[in-house]
Amino acid sequence: MNRTLTTVTALSAAVAAIGIFASRSAAADTSGYSLTVYSAAQPGQISTARLADYGANLPGYAVVRDGRQMLLSKGTGEVRFSDVAQRIDPTTVAFESLSDPAGTRVIEQNYQYDLVNNAKLLHRYIGQPISVDQVRGDKVETLTGKLLSAEGGLILQRDSGEVLTLTSYANIRFPALPGGLITQPTLVWKVASDKGGKQDVRVSYQTQGMTWWSDYNVTQHDAGGGCSMDLAAWVTLVNQSGGSYPNAQLKLVAGEVHRAPTPAAPSPYQMAVRKAGMAEADGGFSESSLSEYHLYTLGRRTDLPENSTKQLELFPAVAGIACRKQLVFTSGQLYGYPSGPYLDQGFGATAKGTVGSYLEFDNKKALGLGIPLPAGRVRVNQANKADGALEFIGEDVIAHTPRNETVRIRLGDAFDVVGERKQTSFHVDTAGKTVTESFEIDVRNRKPEATAVTVREYLYRWSQWQVTAKNHDFEKRDAQTIDFPLQISADGSARVTYTVRYTW
Repeated sequence: MNRTLTTVTALSAAVAAIGIFASRSAAADTSGYSLTVYSAAQPGQISTARLADYGANLPGYAVVRDGRQMLLSKGTGEVRFSDVAQRIDPTTVAFESLSDPAGTRVIEQNYQYDLVNNAKLLHRYIGQPISVDQVRGDKVETLTGKLLSAEGGLILQRDSGEVLTLTSYANIRFPALPGGLITQPTLVWKVASDKGGKQDVRVSYQTQGMTWWSDYNVTQHDAGGGCSMDLAAWVTLVNQSGGSYPNAQLKLVAGEVHRAPTPAAPSPYQMAVRKAGMAEADGGFSESSLSEYHLYTLGRRTDLPENSTKQLELFPAVAGIACRKQLVFTSGQLYGYPSGPYLDQGFGATAKGTVGSYLEFDNKKALGLGIPLPAGRVRVNQANKADGALEFIGEDVIAHTPRNETVRIRLGDAFDVVGERKQTSFHVDTAGKTVTESFEIDVRNRKPEATAVTVREYLYRWSQWQVTAKNHDFEKRDAQTIDFPLQISADGSARVTYTVRYTW
């Protein structure tokens, strides 16, 4: 059955007769779109292969500001504001007349979203006359009659009373667009205006179906036994809001913005913005603070078509950042404390463990950074020694990271460094309220060169502890974690032994 072509005659005239429409203002300084996009996505959460499946479930939203010119009637009249996003939250709409803010206001609003399509047109014309074109050989025959049904085909009743069933047809012609059906989502306002006439207005609202996230590409270099890296950052912006935004000013908000179950009337963009550094001369993003969050403003306008995915450079690539490579042996994990200490001897006693490979760098201005880094996925590449080609060596996700903080990226597990940990003694003194426990950790380096390895131990049995014996010095990382830094010779091994006493 061919239903690819449907014609609506006099459609433009029907739409124009509905009411006064708001038009774009090319002259007004506030004309065009301005978007502030908020992301609720966890780093690495969104599958780019399944973007088409998200729609309204995208973890994010946008505040849209739309500047137009309206022709208003003096007194009270109706205005139809079209081209809004299909996923608009109509409860968040705010109207402002820039030409007459004191004398113009919206006193009533309706949101119409019953968009015209083939099925709705056919349903509305049940019992009404339509014309259907059928191809017969090299000729087109037009059949006119009352539409009785559109289920599984068309049933027409001719003026003669004859009833026809049509399972294939080339074209349907309807006399007019039925009332209530529209071609675009439309806000219908009752506007009270003291002056009337042409006015520049700004309309803002929130819409679902938009989000953004950051991607970072790192090229890591080993030179003279040191570590340096180049960092490039990109923003991926997804628009599935049901609207297009040509030549839009774009802002992105990084941070966890709380939203009540029912959106509040004040829009987030109304909060004060304090300018900061990172302005780019090429029209890239500039960073500023927004309340307790960070705002990234694109220095040029850009197009955001419906159902599009756009990538933009977050900031220019930074080369030669000092970094640190670290191998960390761990065989346990950090547990939360229950109501009392863990007294089970076998709890976390013995494990083979893994040696994780990490890359760290400090987000400081002195190193060429000092920029608040939005949460995102970090991919690390390194040139191989054979031909210099870049090879992928690992990826991780980072949370929102302020300036002057350390970024730590887990690359994977080391191949040539292995180890195990075993409990060598355990004693519980319930009367004295102590647990004494000893461990032996063996780490072997099968590389042809000496390697630094950190043995990380989690003291998880209770919050009050003391290391009473050890064969290597350790560093206290936090309230439950200690690190034993080791330097292991080529194809060599090292052993760490220690005893810890818990009291409660």
